[in-house]
Amino acid sequence: MNRTLGVCYYPEHWPEEIWAEDARRMVEAGLTWVRIGEFAWSRLEPSEGDAHFDWLDRAIATLGAAGLRVILGTPTATPPRWVLDKHPDMLALDAAGRARGFGSRRHYCFSHQGYLAECRRIVTKLALRYGANPHVAAWQTDNEYGCHDTTISYSAAARDAFRDWCAQHYQSPEALNRAWGNVFWSMDYASFDEIGLPNLTVTEPNPAHAMAFRRFSSDQVVAFNRAQTEILRRHTDAPLIHNYMGRITEFDHFALGEALDIASWDSYPIGFLMDRMDADEAHKARYLQQGDPDFQAFHHDLYRAVGRGRWWIMEQQPGPVNWAPWNPAPLPGMVRLWTWEAFAHGAETVCFFRWRQAPFAQEQMHAGLLRPDSSAAPGLAEAAEVAREIAQAPQAGTKCAKVALIFDYPSAWAWQVQPQGADFDYFRLVFAAYRSLRRLGLSVDVIAPDTDLAGYRLVLAPGIFTLSDALKARLAAHDGIVIVGPRAGSKTPDFTIPLPLPPALPGLDVAVSHVESLPPGHLREVAGGGAIAHWYEHLDGTAEPLVTLETGAAVMVGAGNLRYLGAWPMPGLWDKIIAAACAQAGLATEPMPEGLRLRDTGRERFVFNYAAHPQSYRGQPIPAAGVLRLALDG
Repeated sequence: MNRTLGVCYYPEHWPEEIWAEDARRMVEAGLTWVRIGEFAWSRLEPSEGDAHFDWLDRAIATLGAAGLRVILGTPTATPPRWVLDKHPDMLALDAAGRARGFGSRRHYCFSHQGYLAECRRIVTKLALRYGANPHVAAWQTDNEYGCHDTTISYSAAARDAFRDWCAQHYQSPEALNRAWGNVFWSMDYASFDEIGLPNLTVTEPNPAHAMAFRRFSSDQVVAFNRAQTEILRRHTDAPLIHNYMGRITEFDHFALGEALDIASWDSYPIGFLMDRMDADEAHKARYLQQGDPDFQAFHHDLYRAVGRGRWWIMEQQPGPVNWAPWNPAPLPGMVRLWTWEAFAHGAETVCFFRWRQAPFAQEQMHAGLLRPDSSAAPGLAEAAEVAREIAQAPQAGTKCAKVALIFDYPSAWAWQVQPQGADFDYFRLVFAAYRSLRRLGLSVDVIAPDTDLAGYRLVLAPGIFTLSDALKARLAAHDGIVIVGPRAGSKTPDFTIPLPLPPALPGLDVAVSHVESLPPGHLREVAGGGAIAHWYEHLDGTAEPLVTLETGAAVMVGAGNLRYLGAWPMPGLWDKIIAAACAQAGLATEPMPEGLRLRDTGRERFVFNYAAHPQSYRGQPIPAAGVLRLALDG
């Protein structure tokens, strides 16, 4: 598969007279793909049934004539005002019961059947008109599902759909009452019609109820997307894609991805550092104009798994964004670095957002490859530089890593429902393990819980809410080193404490007797150096202690290749635990200087310097915000 570049473009924003010149300049810069249409519903259908597709016909023809391949987006993320007037109850409600109103985007509830019918209708029109168009080479469904906290809705439509979901899953109110433990606090239901949504309760709702609602909410997103892909499949053979977002865990991306051909995500390294990173001010200052050294890589590896090996960047930050609390400009070289980093992790295509900076509306402060006056912005030269480089090395791809990190979306929901400690966050826990792996110079595959483990020398499974019997058996039988926990297998799917007590791993005599969550700044020192924070489990059993507190109490125990970690390690302890496991697994580690990261493909080793100063790797210099490419043997 060739490496290619693209850009996001909005022909409806610009005079038609400049479309051809824009297309010519895109091709001149080395771009292959152009994404259009995902926000254009009001211009495609200004009022119900009043189709205005002629301008889109001409835009696609103009772009295609220049040699560009079009990614056509379904416009369902931005329903026009007349759709809301027709369906005034289609808006999602937040947990306080307030409507998420018109005037921005993503203003719909996934459960509203009237809105779903409107979506099917507009997608059908697009599919019939463009499904066989030779210039439309890919389709994107909607835009950034779940962004802006829009997965979960507490609307009447969601309530009614949730009642039906419960009836389908539990079959009888009596079975639901048993599964949820509704005898507690007299919460029994005599009918599914009595079930409300788990918001606006006096104190916390039943966690089983809340978890069921989270599962339902994820299923609604999956069903909404599948309604579009089923239509598109009937009319086009082009690949279907969705653009996921960074650190969005409210729906199961693996489940949604089953209906798609390619996973993509929208990469905004500096925006995410400012807006979505759990990092201290010193770290944010160090990487103010580069982004975090591991955040993008984690999502690259995650979405490679979601896409079953095929993945893109649909939106790559080319300059300052508009939506973070602060929005610095990237250091010179970072746009090139981010692009090559995506390719090193197996991306087929990287698309920049956007072609020209908009002079109006909400995103007018978001940089593009062009300034509003059409002169080149700094990112354009770096995009063109990458285009020239990939022309000399076009083949994309990556090989399987020797380390696997299991990621499980329901676990993120579970620990939001019942964190037990205010700072216990599943993404933070998994990302802390990933950071450590990267600090040790390792390439990583992020995988779903049902992925085949064959070939991995080290497997990490932190914090998985429910360990199925099948997964427990696979972990216990795996011939590589396996580290499970903390908090793994600590609840059943219906959110009760299982018996025997967790983790109940075959061949490992250990049980969690009770747990403690630790407040910020409270550390417990580990014998031989290092510390734990946030979370500590008291472990019973005869399994051999491998890591202990200074008091002698076990932190991690093991037998054979299997280990159970009963605490949240601080970074230095993570490094020690993983380095020791790698040594036993026969995996070489290479501790990285601050800001330097490796990624191995089948042919090359890439070294990325996220630091704002030059560094070297094995005697070879790497400039600030620079990339070093080395040939690999074999």
